[in-house]
Amino acid sequence: MVAVASILIQFNALTGCSSSNGDSKASTATDSSAAQAATPVADSARKTTPVSTAAADTTTETDPLKADSLKFTGNLPDTLLPKHRILAYYGNPHSTRMGILGEYPRKEMLRRLDQEAARWQKADPSKPVLKALHLVAISAQGTPQKDGKYRLRMSDKTIRKVISWGAQHGAVVFLDIQVGLANLEGELEFLEKYLKLPYVHLGIDPEFSMKTGAKPGTKIGTYDAADVNKAIQFLSRVVKENNLPPKVLVVHRFTQRMVTNYQNIKLDPRVAVVMDMDGWGPPSLKIDSYRDYIVKEPVQYTGFKLFYKNDLKKVDKRSKHKVPHLMEPEEVLALDPKPLYIQYQ
Repeated sequence: MVAVASILIQFNALTGCSSSNGDSKASTATDSSAAQAATPVADSARKTTPVSTAAADTTTETDPLKADSLKFTGNLPDTLLPKHRILAYYGNPHSTRMGILGEYPRKEMLRRLDQEAARWQKADPSKPVLKALHLVAISAQGTPQKDGKYRLRMSDKTIRKVISWGAQHGAVVFLDIQVGLANLEGELEFLEKYLKLPYVHLGIDPEFSMKTGAKPGTKIGTYDAADVNKAIQFLSRVVKENNLPPKVLVVHRFTQRMVTNYQNIKLDPRVAVVMDMDGWGPPSLKIDSYRDYIVKEPVQYTGFKLFYKNDLKKVDKRSKHKVPHLMEPEEVLALDPKPLYIQYQ
């Protein structure tokens, strides 16, 4: 175990001072990971309304973060996976539409996270549940920023705020990257100072990696194994240089082309890699997608995403997947392999 006292991080140490539902074989579960807030992206394969620049960077906090707010209140395991099941709430505090993390005030959101964690613990007492907050720290945008990269980096204040929520609540934190037209290496470097914290981990979203130059939301993006390997190598270096416990890397996926050449992904003992089934739809569609795109192309560990709202949407009458409902923990745990990362949006 990493001693609590050893992970008291001062602020100056950080800074240096989604397609329509259909038959699963033809069209995969859809994703609203970017059904976000104020700058709409065109409705197409993925409904995407990212966080606006104003919402991300001009919100005034009445209770400024303090240095000791980044002290992790729980016991931090040396290795999270496969010893635990991670249960994450996804979103952004500046958007009520992006996910559960920002849909409710902080205290209510954390209360709901506690309740959800208790349900999962009851469903599988053999695997300790570790709570997590999964922040979209770099959000794909429907309009270009000054650098033309179609992505918005959250402010230092916003990122620290969510990190402090997790630390004070005994929850680990994931920082998620939607690169747009930016370079993955540059976005990793932007987040490095936060990833030096032992309880902060990483997510990367191929859906918004627009290698063809298309605008985010108009097409589904892609990462190759080479991109995933860059993230793994980056995290491995951060772990080694800062004497940290292993990091977790979550890679979102709900189509075949979102991750290419999976067999070339090179694992590293300093990084646990989760391939997360990130699509929404009725259970039969989600299960098909899990089997087709996660299980059939195995990497290391598996994840499964649940949508409080989108999983309840009615599907096309022509689809064989006609009975939407939010899957219970027991239903997800019936999958083989059992997912070790569960995310709610």
